[in-house]
Amino acid sequence: MPHFNRKDIDQMDYLFRINLINCCSGYKSANLIGTKSKDGYENIAIFSSITHIGSSPPMLGFFLRPTTVVRNTYDNIKETGYYSINHVHQNVISDAHHTSAKYAKEISEFDSTNLKSDYKDGNDIPFLKDAPIQILMKLIEEYHIKANDTILVIGEIQELYIKELLLGDDGFINLSKGHVAAVNGLDGYCIPESPIRFEYQRPKQVLK
Repeated sequence: MPHFNRKDIDQMDYLFRINLINCCSGYKSANLIGTKSKDGYENIAIFSSITHIGSSPPMLGFFLRPTTVVRNTYDNIKETGYYSINHVHQNVISDAHHTSAKYAKEISEFDSTNLKSDYKDGNDIPFLKDAPIQILMKLIEEYHIKANDTILVIGEIQELYIKELLLGDDGFINLSKGHVAAVNGLDGYCIPESPIRFEYQRPKQVLK
């Protein structure tokens, strides 16, 4: 089994290191965050760091890399206080990945790919058309991670749209029915198959 200590990691080739460390935590969610600037420029960009924060109130977080360069998604969220989270599905993977390219603020990724924007219920924030799950978020707070100069952005769910096929009677969302993608590292994508579910566990309970 290959083994790397901290010294080995520090001395690795840059590309090898970022691939290795981005993969070792396991599969990550693949989501497109949609925003719009105050002057009307749409933006959509892929993120693999979105995580559950809590259910009551319903909150999700995501991490931003250092803002030493222009981050249009972050700037737009700070301007308007709102953004959308949209699940990447099998049919849009290549276009979704392309949104990681650094376009100028005035150039919309919707115009540079085959991705289409979708507006709902009078909201001024773009969603991804035909995404299996679309979520309207409101910015709540942010935390600066001093160790590596990243930012944890925390938002509260305001609106949640789910394709009916995915939603179970108990609230479980079967992502595999929507062919929702997961990310392996920086640039590897996969479509998980049907999930294996278990009951809520208590001590000495028989596993079902």
